[in-house]
Amino acid sequence: MKQAFLFLILILISLLTGFAQNEESLNITKIWDEAPHNAFPDMIRFQDHFYVAVREGNNHMPDNSGRIQIIRSKDGDEWEKVGLLEKEDMDVREARLSVTPEGKIMVLTAVGIYDKGYKVLYPMVSFSNADGGSFSPLQKATMDMKPSLDWIWSLTWHEEIGYGIVYQIKPGGWEVHLLKTKNGIDFEHVSQLPIDGNPNESTIRFDKEDKMVVLVRRETSDKMGVLAKSAYPYTNWDFTKLTVRLGGPNFLFFGKNDLLIGTRDYRDTGAKTVLHRTDREGNIEKTIEFPSVGDTSYPGMLYYKNKLWMVYYSSHEDKTSIYLSKIPLKSLRK
Repeated sequence: MKQAFLFLILILISLLTGFAQNEESLNITKIWDEAPHNAFPDMIRFQDHFYVAVREGNNHMPDNSGRIQIIRSKDGDEWEKVGLLEKEDMDVREARLSVTPEGKIMVLTAVGIYDKGYKVLYPMVSFSNADGGSFSPLQKATMDMKPSLDWIWSLTWHEEIGYGIVYQIKPGGWEVHLLKTKNGIDFEHVSQLPIDGNPNESTIRFDKEDKMVVLVRRETSDKMGVLAKSAYPYTNWDFTKLTVRLGGPNFLFFGKNDLLIGTRDYRDTGAKTVLHRTDREGNIEKTIEFPSVGDTSYPGMLYYKNKLWMVYYSSHEDKTSIYLSKIPLKSLRK
């Protein structure tokens, strides 16, 4: 009896120690909460600073309060405002950040008018000056496609070409198309990705063989995410259905064989922000859960000094706020 009791105590100590170590390895701090609703962040590193774009507004849903606040920090602790992007009487949604071949920060966002559904929706862009200290007013991007309700959700530069997936909201079903740009303003059609289930938010990465890998959210049917792959010129596609839903999907290559996928995890008890380590086919090998609940996710991710830096938003402390986590890469390999 005494031995059994001691054994249970040791198990409890082990579990508590493991939990404490996991919480410590996440190293999470709140970095922004100035607006009533602070959400949909993205992050890059530029000119020895971290930059984060935050959609500030009155609430999650589209209204004319939405605007993009851009903040930066040298160390991830102290943050300053460097840009504010607004459009009068319109809602400015989440922004994705990238660095152009000319050495400027590009801010890609969608701007719309919403009334029980989008009445107007189109992509807009802004660019920083050379040192990242200021940003140009928003300007409308162009596409050589028939306009619809259009959202180029993110952009990835490769060999001096920017690639993004536009999702078009159409009455007969949503479509996703690969676009490319040389200047970040004018976009050309490359190919359609034939994915069902109202595909939408998509993040693009390139492996060392120049193969394009796209992580795609789906909104209907079984709602499971999709990994799409294509070799240059990115017109023929292979697809792998994932076993999880996605929300605000982002990912990075991790080592030779794995991916790190940051996303919203949908649960009966409420959504959580999680990080999945998967193989190249999206099979989950490990999942890390972050302090989060309900209105949450949309991680921005980058590697810096042997750590994964990840920003996300969450409402677990009542008010939706932006959080930064710095995770040692060695803890992700276990």
